[in-house]
Amino acid sequence: MEFPVIFLGASPKNIPALYSLMNYGGYALGTWYPMGGFHQLVLGMKAVAEKQGAIFHFNQNVEKINTAEGKTTSLLINGELHAFDMVIASSDYHHTETLLEEKERNYTEKYWEERTFAPSCLIYYLGINEKIPNLKHHTLFFENDLDTHIDSIYTTKEWPKNPLFYACCPSKTDPTVAPANSENLFLLMPLATGIKDDEATRTIYLKEMLARLEKLTGSKDLESKIAYKRSYCVSDFVHDYNAYKGNAYGLANTLSQTAVLKPKIRNKKIDNLFYTGQLTVPGPGVPPSILSGKIVATEVINLIKHSYEKTI
Repeated sequence: MEFPVIFLGASPKNIPALYSLMNYGGYALGTWYPMGGFHQLVLGMKAVAEKQGAIFHFNQNVEKINTAEGKTTSLLINGELHAFDMVIASSDYHHTETLLEEKERNYTEKYWEERTFAPSCLIYYLGINEKIPNLKHHTLFFENDLDTHIDSIYTTKEWPKNPLFYACCPSKTDPTVAPANSENLFLLMPLATGIKDDEATRTIYLKEMLARLEKLTGSKDLESKIAYKRSYCVSDFVHDYNAYKGNAYGLANTLSQTAVLKPKIRNKKIDNLFYTGQLTVPGPGVPPSILSGKIVATEVINLIKHSYEKTI
C-alpha cells in the first residue's frame, strides 16, 4: 500500500491521507490496460483532437515567447516567428518561464529551488528472448526497507544502497507487445532529482534488478537473454523534456504543495499565456494532467468571450 505513494513525492507519513484513495481505487476498481500498449491511448487522444480541428507539429523547438503590452504575440520556433492569439504551455513550467523575460515570470529561481519535487527514476526497457516464469504483469520488489530508500531520495539525495523497484511485464497480458516466446519488460526504480547518472551506474542497478528477478522467477542469466535494451534516467528527463532537475513526477504532493497551492495556471502579467500539465492544478499523473488542460480550456474560452463582449 505504501510503495505507490513514493511517486507522490514523499514518505507516506508526510503525504495527506486523502491520497490513500489512490491505492483503494487500484484494489477496488482494478487496473486498466489498453491492448497494444499505453501509446494506444495517446493515439486515441490525438485522433479525437484532430477531429476537432487540432493540428500537430512535431519535433519543433520553441526558443522564446515574445510579448508586447502585456500579451503574448508570437513564439520563436526553430528560428522562425509564428504569431498566436493565445498560448497554452504544457512543457515543464520552470522551463516555459525561462522563455520569458525575467520580469514577466510568475515565479523566481528561488521559488523553484525551495519546492519539494517528486522523484526522478531509472527506467530500463528490455526485450527478453525467452518467457519468464512466475512473473505477473505488475510486480513490486519490496524486500528492502522503505524508509531507507526514501531517505536516499529526499534526505541524502544519492543513489540508493538497497533499492526498491517496480517491474512491469505487459506481454503477460498482451501478446502483441513482444515476439513469440519473448517478454516485454519494464523496470523502474525511484531516484532523487538532480543526481548525476552515467551508463556505468545504470548498469550496476540493472544487474541488481535482474538478479532479484531471477531469484523470484527461477530464471537463469537473464542478462545474456536481452535482445533489446534501453535505459532512461535523470539526464534524459532533462534533455528530452527540460524537466526541472530531471524530475519525472512533478511537485511532491505535500500539504503545502497541494491543490490551489500548486503553481498558477495563468500568467499574472501576460493576459493570454496559460500553463497546463503535471506542475499545475490538480497535479501529476495522466488523469490530473488531462484535467488541468480542461481547466485551462475553460479559462481560455472565458477570456475569448470576455474579449468579444468588450468589442460589441
